[in-house]
Amino acid sequence: MISKGASSIVKSAVQASFLLSMALLLFLPGCAPKPKVHQRGDIAQAAAATYVAPGDLDQYYIFYSGGQSGSVFVAGLPSMRPILTIPVFAPYPATGYGYDQESKAMLGKYTWGDVHHPALSQTKGDYDGRWLFVNDNANNRVARIDLHDFKTKEIFGPIPNVSGNHGGAFVTPNSEYLLAASRFSVPLPKGTYLPIEQYATNYHGVVTGLAVDAKTGHISLGWQVLMPPLDFDIGSLGKAASEGWAFWTSYNAERATGKLEVTSTQRDRDYIVAVNWKAAEQAIKSGKYKMIDGAKVIDPRDAPGVAFLVPCSKSPHGVDVTPDGKYFVGSGKLVGITTVFSFAKLQQAIAAKNFTGNEDGIPVVNYDAVKEAEVNVGLGPLHTQFDDKGYAYTSLYVESAIAKWKLGTWEVVDKIPVSYNIGHLAIPGGDTVHPDGKYVLALNKLSHGRHLSVGPAQPEDTQLIDISGDKMKLLYDAFTEPEPHYAEMIPADRLHPIEVYAQAENHDPNAVWDVQHTGIKREGNHVVVHMTAVRSNFEPNKIEVNQGDLVTIYLTNIEQTTNEIHGWALEEYNIQIAADPGETKTIEFVADKPGVFAYYCTKFCSALHQEMQGYLLVKPKGGAGTKTASTHGSHEQLASAGSR
Repeated sequence: MISKGASSIVKSAVQASFLLSMALLLFLPGCAPKPKVHQRGDIAQAAAATYVAPGDLDQYYIFYSGGQSGSVFVAGLPSMRPILTIPVFAPYPATGYGYDQESKAMLGKYTWGDVHHPALSQTKGDYDGRWLFVNDNANNRVARIDLHDFKTKEIFGPIPNVSGNHGGAFVTPNSEYLLAASRFSVPLPKGTYLPIEQYATNYHGVVTGLAVDAKTGHISLGWQVLMPPLDFDIGSLGKAASEGWAFWTSYNAERATGKLEVTSTQRDRDYIVAVNWKAAEQAIKSGKYKMIDGAKVIDPRDAPGVAFLVPCSKSPHGVDVTPDGKYFVGSGKLVGITTVFSFAKLQQAIAAKNFTGNEDGIPVVNYDAVKEAEVNVGLGPLHTQFDDKGYAYTSLYVESAIAKWKLGTWEVVDKIPVSYNIGHLAIPGGDTVHPDGKYVLALNKLSHGRHLSVGPAQPEDTQLIDISGDKMKLLYDAFTEPEPHYAEMIPADRLHPIEVYAQAENHDPNAVWDVQHTGIKREGNHVVVHMTAVRSNFEPNKIEVNQGDLVTIYLTNIEQTTNEIHGWALEEYNIQIAADPGETKTIEFVADKPGVFAYYCTKFCSALHQEMQGYLLVKPKGGAGTKTASTHGSHEQLASAGSR
């Protein structure tokens, strides 16, 4: 017979063993045995489902976040064929982004970014195909890509008072705002020093509303809501029944520092923060804010009704709103359940003041009053997406699987293993009021050699899964550059990108369209060149300057034919740009090296592509200087002349 004390010890030992096993699975996924994927679709059916014949087009665009590359990757669905890299927060020599003056100015002093969450612009809760917004987790910025030409047109930030722009950018149903929450809490304003011992009382996070101009897409700072020192993670926007609200998960309700894997997992629950962004707008109009570092910041103590905290399973990652807006779903990584919360019950609890406490003036809503259901999905739930048939799909990081479950009955009806350790998952239109029900993408963190070996640095594995039937079927493995955290997909027929910049639409005042208008002009030590590029020459094809001159070149590609892109590279000056048909680019540099340097077209454009070149001649300071080497001299004479 086991005594009560011994029984307690055994129970504690079992619990400790379970938690240790969970920790190993969570944090040492490479040591776990590789699961075998059994639910592979019939090979012929899978091949037919993803095959897009040469010359035919895909049904959807995929926009992947590019993680630490600072870029966005574009692919087609269902073929999974990569199409384009859109550089955003980092230079990209392939297209000259970050080398011309226009993109240099957008990048500013930063040469990299950490892109996590692409967000397509919306109208009435559906993707409208105008813009794509992305966040920079590292340098607290957001950017706007214009889907008219698939180019980055604006980078906004660093955003005041935001440290770690991870919880963004999420678009409201009519693209009024980009909403984001800070991952890290710091003393405010940024630049303030306070000891880490004051973290729990004097550090803060913020939720930010960035206003989006309805016509141009231009981003500006709207408002912020002061938050307790929690770590905010992923957000989702209310829609339909819950339009006007936004939700983010947070961890570290303990307000702990140090070894967070231990110190921030002591409580049974963390929080989902629910923000009424329309109430925040009204608070700003009523003057219920204070200025912090140029931002209008609402303190929830001064504006009741703006923010509420809903308890959630510990260490949650994702929160997702159903297409009808009636429910929001939170998943805690350290618990095997996903919790469904009712938006209607949240409103009732708020009206009845059914609170269990508050955090820095933000009421904590009674968990049981808001909970609709707890779904036993499996180990390590992270994110949930929805189809058009009333099913939800939850990614299971620890289990390396996707669970399919029914809204309303809350029962798990199917599960498929993935390879391996899935993070996000994405369904076409999955963040809208009208999602599609054909496919889900599993954005897996590890690939474990499901490809030809490329050494220790292995790509991520994105798997395409058919969800059109009762059972999920694996169709395709695609391997992407690091690190696609999330993706959004839109039907191809909603986008109408141009392929040529029409001359009438080029409003650059320095554009020239006729070789008669090209030329070189000197203004002191500033040399200005107006240049054209056309198959197969640059005009002018010779530029003479003095050492130390500032050189500005306005290069216009005067082609009006699809795909006739011209590059311009200057040897040994670290310059390479690309100008699309009808586009003008500005190149600027100091001619600090004397000598003769070739410039040439880097984009193969015609049979005479190699002949498309010219010369920059830089006279040394003090005049001609060294002797000119005779072209008729011996190799030794030429070398001698060059060394003088």
